[in-house]
Amino acid sequence: MKLIAQNKKAWHDYFILDTYEAGIELCGTEVKSIRAGHVNLKDSYVSIKGYEAYVKGMHVSPYEQGNIFNRDPLRARKLLLHKQEIRKIHSALMEKGLTLIPLKLYFKDSLVKMELGVARGKKLYDKRASEGERDAKRAADRAMKERTRG
Repeated sequence: MKLIAQNKKAWHDYFILDTYEAGIELCGTEVKSIRAGHVNLKDSYVSIKGYEAYVKGMHVSPYEQGNIFNRDPLRARKLLLHKQEIRKIHSALMEKGLTLIPLKLYFKDSLVKMELGVARGKKLYDKRASEGERDAKRAADRAMKERTRG
């Protein structure tokens, strides 16, 4: 598994409740651009229409050597999921405050896969609490390292 892009902001802004793996429908020049690492997941989200899921807002830069075959960088791309998975995700999203966001984009063998997360948004005080816990853990690790060193 080779990681291409990661949505670090998602872990900061959301509580991730459940994760799913999905394939993604791409064109040839998009795959070449993704192999070069020219992709951004920052403001992307997933919408479900009928029994199909689409990722929107994912920016794949146009491939430099791809002439007329380049597609729109922000177009909606279809996600490849089983019907049962889409049904399960859709029923989970009916709960108030939940959304589906992309977490990672990676190569699994030669296929581009996306990890999706069913997430609930964090409030400002939740973000502060998470930051405080992270700082406390970092300080404890630093103290343990100093103790074992000395």
